[in-house]
Amino acid sequence: MRGKILLSLIFILVVGLAATGYALATPSAGFYERDGDVFDDWEISRTRAFGEDGFYQVSETTFRPVIAFESLGENAALAYSLGEQVAAKYPDQIQRAEAIFRFVRDRVNYRSDIDQFEYDEFAQNADELAMLIEKDGVGYGDCEDSAVLLAVMYKGAGYRSAIVVGSGHTAALVYLPDYKQATALELEGDTGWVWAEATGKNNPLGWVPKEFINVELAAYEISAEAITRQQPTTAPPTAITKTGGGAQPFPFIGIIGFLWFLSLFRRRRRAR
Repeated sequence: MRGKILLSLIFILVVGLAATGYALATPSAGFYERDGDVFDDWEISRTRAFGEDGFYQVSETTFRPVIAFESLGENAALAYSLGEQVAAKYPDQIQRAEAIFRFVRDRVNYRSDIDQFEYDEFAQNADELAMLIEKDGVGYGDCEDSAVLLAVMYKGAGYRSAIVVGSGHTAALVYLPDYKQATALELEGDTGWVWAEATGKNNPLGWVPKEFINVELAAYEISAEAITRQQPTTAPPTAITKTGGGAQPFPFIGIIGFLWFLSLFRRRRRAR
């Protein structure tokens, strides 16, 4: 059954790639299983967030969303191109940012990893999810899938973007200092960051879950970094959400430690 699940997943993603006309080699064609984890062509585990080869490279104090780098720089393909296409259609920066947000919010239906892949955790990279949307008009994923797709599309459209994590959740941030429809967040002294929460169908751009309001969170601004197995050694920047009062700290160790601890128990497959 385990082999059948992997073959089905590979088949679905490869068909999506062919349907879009992209011939670029992707991890979609190279998944393999080792010691209970599923790895891609870049030797990144898709079923584990923690460790030097985890898709978020979570340690007890840090994280690095390496899976986002699989769709940037020389590896940029469909997701990045979709961001470029939206930029060409919407020259206005605000309209463009909202259009990208709506694209992901409306076309990615929430589905847990256990229901979709029969693993408690399975992260898709931005191109894999984009390929399914191009093929079927809709894709399926959880919070990290939507966050990674948003972050990559925003980069393709010319924005700075980041991934933010809190207890049991992750979302995207986009640098949009002129956006007046939402309270701007602060990241490393820049106060123009906007929360992009695409996991709810009625969420507007800038809506922040109440448990993350007026707290400090861990964030990582993405760029075309090397896809390497490594353990981050420095704490990620602080994203401070503001609602008019002073932000209360949510310690990095609490955030990342929670994710690391949670990941230890999210490696099992559903019993068949």
